[in-house]
Amino acid sequence: MIKKFLRDETGLELSEYAVAAALVALAAVAAFQLLGGNIGTKINELATKIGG
Repeated sequence: MIKKFLRDETGLELSEYAVAAALVALAAVAAFQLLGGNIGTKINELATKIGG
């Protein structure tokens, strides 16, 4: 029964697409937050070096 389930190659259902889209969205949000924080830190470091 498990082998049959794993070999089943029917198309994804709407709920599976929704779960995949949610995971992609969460990954994108996490990446933007991480990069945004790092960029803000670098800008502050440069501003400190330039200002004083």
